[in-house]
Amino acid sequence: MADKALTMDAVNPNIRDMEYAVRGPIVARATELEKELAKGANKPFTSVMKANIGDCHATGQTPITFIRQVLSLCAYPDMMDTCGFPEDVKERAKRLLGGCKGGSVGSYSASPGIDVIREDIAKYISDRDGIPSKPEDVMLCTGASDGIKTILAMLMTGKLGKERAGIMIPVPQYPLYSATLTEFNAYPIPYYLDEENHWGLDVKELKRAINEAKSNCVPRAICVINPGNPTGQVLTRQNIEDVIKFAKQEKLMILADEVYQHNIWGEGCQFFSFKKVLSEMGPEYNKMELASFMSASKGFMGECGARGGYAEVVNLLPDVKACLMKSISAKLCPPIIGQIVMDCITNPPKSGEPSYEKFKQEKDNVLALLKKKASMVTSLFNSIEGIKCNEVQGAMYAFPRIFLPPAAIEEAKKRNQTPDAFYCFQLLETTGICVVPGSGFGEKEGTYHFRITILPKIEEMTSALERFKEFHLAFLARYKSN
Repeated sequence: MADKALTMDAVNPNIRDMEYAVRGPIVARATELEKELAKGANKPFTSVMKANIGDCHATGQTPITFIRQVLSLCAYPDMMDTCGFPEDVKERAKRLLGGCKGGSVGSYSASPGIDVIREDIAKYISDRDGIPSKPEDVMLCTGASDGIKTILAMLMTGKLGKERAGIMIPVPQYPLYSATLTEFNAYPIPYYLDEENHWGLDVKELKRAINEAKSNCVPRAICVINPGNPTGQVLTRQNIEDVIKFAKQEKLMILADEVYQHNIWGEGCQFFSFKKVLSEMGPEYNKMELASFMSASKGFMGECGARGGYAEVVNLLPDVKACLMKSISAKLCPPIIGQIVMDCITNPPKSGEPSYEKFKQEKDNVLALLKKKASMVTSLFNSIEGIKCNEVQGAMYAFPRIFLPPAAIEEAKKRNQTPDAFYCFQLLETTGICVVPGSGFGEKEGTYHFRITILPKIEEMTSALERFKEFHLAFLARYKSN
């Protein structure tokens, strides 16, 4: 150890202290169990269902044909005249390759992305919102996560203690935010979503959170995830207006994580982008700083491995925007393949084009199945003793609350685990179902949850939920009798 420059004591303490629950210890154990099963180990289950992460294709979702065809031609243009792909696919590939230096996806692009793709994304946003969007406000990124981290880095104060940047994050939240704030040595300002009101967002809670934090940091921004992860709620337009007014009053930048904008399931729910609402609220609000994020990994496409995403960043001062461009230039550029996937998502086949009918059918089928599973999961959890689950209105997850017997909570303490982590480990070892403890996302003290994806195939979900119910009732019976 004495000859090592990098020991645990020498590692950046911020990196050492980071936690990222969706790929944490329970997932490592699930991988071990998969290897044990492969070697013939005798378990109470025959396979592991990893319902811990929103990895659509890993759980059996079929890729969208149009996206893969365009990708194929861009990656290997020699197939252009031999593959028999539809003409609109060929035209799209030629246009995108025309935007690549040297006509190759192996080249670097400009740091904010390929110009024609930024133009297509700006048009997509304009058509979605009915509000003009400018290509120069769009930057492509390596998944939405990269864009979020880039903007958060811009918001840091570079100071310590009470002069650190404070960032408001929802609880529960996607752990990218808490992990990144730990990495950046920033001050998290948690605001609690209202579980009793479908995980609603209450301005009184926002005010409580920021007022309590002001003596410990310099509040710089508020992060909002809509539709929610892990909570699956969809914000109403009124809710969004309230957040914008609050941010204006507190002089906060808004970071709108909108990667699930295609995933709306709840009856009467509708997606409103923060950009649209802010723009329509008039001159007092439409000059506020806003960054909104979109990803290739979610929606109906689920192209997680392509690492495609974009951020639209509006109303920055010119010199601040120049700093942002300088910061992303140090990363050279996002993957070209990911940029091409984002173009296929934001500039899909249009009615009358050869690929349109198949594209629409595939997209509609994916979304219809997800909607069916969202309803199925919500209903089943609410039918089981000791579980309460808000409606999965959007996104790809359920976040049910589990009411654990005191004896189970005591047993968790003996094992030095949070009660919901103890529950989730027991679930994994008994059934092979891998979910993430709610403590990894944050939750109100004294409440316990877990997050489960709704992505696996219907038959696999049905079987898994039956095993889950059997486990849960046995777990309750065991610890109630102690």
